[in-house]
Amino acid sequence: MPDTHVENALEDRIAAVRRFSRHYTRVIGALQEGLLQSAFSLTEARVLYELAHRPGLTATTLGRELGIDPGYLSRILAGFTDRGLLERRPDAVDRRQSTLRLTAAGKAAYAPLDRRSHADVAALLAPLPEPAQQELVSAMSRIETLLDGGAQPGWRLRGPRAGDIGWVVERHGALYAAEHGFDARFEALVANVAGAFLAQNDPAVERCWIAECDGVRLGSVFLVRADDDTAKVRLLLVEPTARGQGIGRRLVAECIGFARAAGYKRMTLWTNDILVAARGIYTAAGFRLISSEPHNMFGPSIVGEDWALVL
Repeated sequence: MPDTHVENALEDRIAAVRRFSRHYTRVIGALQEGLLQSAFSLTEARVLYELAHRPGLTATTLGRELGIDPGYLSRILAGFTDRGLLERRPDAVDRRQSTLRLTAAGKAAYAPLDRRSHADVAALLAPLPEPAQQELVSAMSRIETLLDGGAQPGWRLRGPRAGDIGWVVERHGALYAAEHGFDARFEALVANVAGAFLAQNDPAVERCWIAECDGVRLGSVFLVRADDDTAKVRLLLVEPTARGQGIGRRLVAECIGFARAAGYKRMTLWTNDILVAARGIYTAAGFRLISSEPHNMFGPSIVGEDWALVL
């Protein structure tokens, strides 16, 4: 029997995406006959952009990367050639292919498009205060990352900033509810751990790392003091779209390196048997399972596990 609640939620999301698309195309002027007060359509301007910034592309590569129908792209390129904007040269590797380059006239035609686009975006950002501009860019990066299916090669680790700890709590609550059926008690536990770190952590012996790409948060981990000799790994998280990129392994490695430098003799952590990927990371890093015990403190019946690593 169909789940009406799930179907309704999906319909709401579809409507929201379509609404955003309509709004954004109006904001950037994509519905105008000529983009940026030019004689070029949106698609033609996009092709010009690629040719201006990546001379030597082949039509095959260009069409594949932009997702343009080959026949449609061929007509665009033929039009550019007829207008003296584009020239073709035999490819040095595959003589059956031609590389594409803008002529001097093509570069001259693209230049005002680039200037107008820059000015339009500047005008779009100008009314917004600095924090709102940063939030807008972060949201756009988030959309890009999600639709591309994961983190891009430029992800990095950094220390926490304002708002990061709240994000850690929110993402733990949402992801564990969606993926494992955990209830609000788990989010309360995360909030207590994260709040205590925020209120009283000692940076000499405790740390938090945030993984991000282009301003988009992708993961987190905390290392906290259990006693003078023992550090504890807490709240390891990697966003679903960023998994498989080595972020979790790097976060755990940072914890181990810092713990050694801070003079700890051992590290511990508590996890659950259903977190298979995290358990794999801990095993690969040298942690060993010490004890386990069934529980249902977050709703489902699962097995809690204590792990340790001697430094």
